[in-house]
Amino acid sequence: MIDNILKNKNKANILVIGDLMIDHYLWGTCDRISPEAPVAVVDIKSETTVLGGAGNVINNLVTLGANVGVLGVVGDDSVAAELKFMLDKTGCKSFIIEQKNRKTSKKSRIMASKSQVVRYDHESKNDISFSCEKELFLKFQEIINAYDIILLSDYGKGVLTTTFTKDIISYSRKYNKKVLVDPKGDDYSKYKGSYLLTPNKKEAQIASKVIIEDTQSLELALTTLKDIAELEYSMITLSEDGIAVLKDNEVITKPTVAREVYDVTGAGDTVLASLGFALALDIKIETAIEFANLAAGVVVGKLGCSTVSLEEIEEYKSSISKSTIELHIKSVEDIEALCKRLLLRNKKIVFTNGCFDIMHRGHASYLNTAKSFGDVLIVGLNSDASVQRLKGPSRPINNEEDRAYMLSALESVDYVVIFDEDTPYDLIKKIQPNTLVKGADYEGKEVVGSSIAKETKLVKFVDGKSTSKIIEKIKEN
Repeated sequence: MIDNILKNKNKANILVIGDLMIDHYLWGTCDRISPEAPVAVVDIKSETTVLGGAGNVINNLVTLGANVGVLGVVGDDSVAAELKFMLDKTGCKSFIIEQKNRKTSKKSRIMASKSQVVRYDHESKNDISFSCEKELFLKFQEIINAYDIILLSDYGKGVLTTTFTKDIISYSRKYNKKVLVDPKGDDYSKYKGSYLLTPNKKEAQIASKVIIEDTQSLELALTTLKDIAELEYSMITLSEDGIAVLKDNEVITKPTVAREVYDVTGAGDTVLASLGFALALDIKIETAIEFANLAAGVVVGKLGCSTVSLEEIEEYKSSISKSTIELHIKSVEDIEALCKRLLLRNKKIVFTNGCFDIMHRGHASYLNTAKSFGDVLIVGLNSDASVQRLKGPSRPINNEEDRAYMLSALESVDYVVIFDEDTPYDLIKKIQPNTLVKGADYEGKEVVGSSIAKETKLVKFVDGKSTSKIIEKIKEN
């Protein structure tokens, strides 16, 4: 299940090899047309730089939590120095070679009102020198055992030469290392022996010479690519239609759902990174594709080359449809880390707590009202031991796992966390909610944690609805 990826605490060790570059953005506004020519005049307000190409794959992997290494070649210029500094900031292990008289790739985009006006590139696109190729391969042979999987990010800028690429794949197979490739060009024999490739529909049509119009032509394109590159799995990304993969001579299509497509820049990098991350954790191919679809769904909702975290994927999966119920039940440690991220994103956190022993209409109404006070509702649930101390040895009727499961299945509840203390004070300190919610019977009484939350709200219960009354009624019968 995909939830295993989201909950996985293991580290994936992934090596990225490919074309490194800097994506440079000049942000401004446009209010007029130039009197000199029919072009927009953009008043630049700010500029930003991010890693692009294989660097964007690295950023995605780091954000997902992988240990990352990178092999690449840059020029001997100021752009190279800037790029290496940016790589160092990611925390990845860099094995970068400088080649004299080579221009490090930098793509500059002028943006006005969040739309791209023009792009200009500064780069070398010829193959790297034989000496650089040889030095890279020697380093690859030296470090291969430190990594679980190899990702090749080919932007056609000269690092992944035909000879170097074939040598990487051949040597990786000797060590049973999967090689995943984001391909470039029209000759995929260069990638022969890879585990899988991640071409988009247009790229696949060019390489396979098959126009993809229906299921039959899609299967033919997948089969052709598999034969050309002798792949373990043949795959094609289909934009809003998801990802198609040929498995056991059967085409399996995993659809994607995007809330809003804002910018597809870098989506291919995200697919490569998320597939590599999942497969490095020994996740099955179908689940890895589903995970990659979710990651791509998040990233196309952002502007420019963007990254995606496990938490964003989890939230996105939940927003599309109520995800696996257990995923909403968190440990105290997990909920504390989650709340820190939510607060950084200016999400308004609402907290309430209780035993919630036998779920009834009163509970549902109360929690629905509580959710209306903010963006995320977290319910602190008294553990079995805590309930026994508060209500006696005959309670709870339902154990803490069952109670947490029922709560997390409710539309209004985002997360449930079980606590063992008599009061949720320590838990509230960790969560730091914006709003604390309790029942109206606390009117005039001190509410535990009210000194921590920014506000406290009291909610009326539904008359005649309570767990105690339900138990009494059962005893009467």
